[in-house]
Amino acid sequence: MIKYFYIIGKQGRTRLSRYYENVPLKSRTALESDVHRNILTRTKDQCLFFNYQDYKIVYRRYSSLFVILAVDEEENEVASLEFIQLFIETLNKYFEGVNEMDILYNLEKIHIILDEMIVNGYILETNIAKILQPIQIMDKVSKR
Repeated sequence: MIKYFYIIGKQGRTRLSRYYENVPLKSRTALESDVHRNILTRTKDQCLFFNYQDYKIVYRRYSSLFVILAVDEEENEVASLEFIQLFIETLNKYFEGVNEMDILYNLEKIHIILDEMIVNGYILETNIAKILQPIQIMDKVSKR
């Protein structure tokens, strides 16, 4: 199960966060910055996942963004990395090359895409065409 999902800029600014378990609002900022700090201290030779508190952090860097998942300790790290890759590929297909500005100015669309992929912390959909179908319908209706 996915505990939370972050997109954080390399300067440490959270661009998107989605929690799938109850985390008090006051501790979210500290949690995000601590996870980001742990990622920044890792070298390029280290793997893209590590244990943190009672779960695993799996992350990947895409240009100036870190996409971060916190998952149960039993979850497969490679499957989590593949999910991150799928998420980025989906964004790239929709935005024709996603960047940090796309995320900043289209946050509601990013949330819709993420909601199509993850439901209650479980990966539900992995087909890019099916993931993008609702948002493409919304785009067609809004152009009328």
